[in-house]
Amino acid sequence: MFNTRPAVIATIAAISVAALPAPIAAQATGDLAAVQKSLQAMETMTADFSQADRNGKVLTGVLTLKKPGKIRFQYQKGVPILIVAEGGALTFIDYSVKQVQRWPIKNSPLVVFLDPTRDITRYAKLVPGYDSRIVSVEVNDPKHPETGRITLVFVRSAGAPGGLMLQGWVALDSQNNRTTVRLTNQKFGAPVSDNTFRWNDPRQKGGRK
Repeated sequence: MFNTRPAVIATIAAISVAALPAPIAAQATGDLAAVQKSLQAMETMTADFSQADRNGKVLTGVLTLKKPGKIRFQYQKGVPILIVAEGGALTFIDYSVKQVQRWPIKNSPLVVFLDPTRDITRYAKLVPGYDSRIVSVEVNDPKHPETGRITLVFVRSAGAPGGLMLQGWVALDSQNNRTTVRLTNQKFGAPVSDNTFRWNDPRQKGGRK
């Protein structure tokens, strides 16, 4: 089995550890307002994802999101890793070493997916581009560059929530390790059971969380 841990850890480092800045909120306008509207309208989503690290190693899986506060990254068969957000925390489970790690969602840029009440102007800015169909938003804390950054990428689409289709994101950690996640087969608004976000605890024989 190939070593999947570095690529997954790079993603976790960028989307799960950074503390969000909290300056005085400004009202979002233009494309930033459109991104906020899209994120607020995205109540449930399922999508296939592919995750590539800086060395070109690719992992695939299925992403499931349900607001408020729930997300699941189910990796391909043979990858003993699971990422789940529920109960106010993001949980990283490595079944190969029976390890569980947790981080508060509220202290993560991942909150842009999970909390529809957040004002993204507090911690996000538009990234200029040459293609008017694409809208990119960078999330990071300039006061803590060691925590890395994440750039969300959207494509204008009339059929997507708020008129923007989330295509994926690029995570860059403090060591310049880049992880790119691309989404396909995005589906919105379908019912998602809360049981989707339960997971087996490898630290307890037969246990379940």
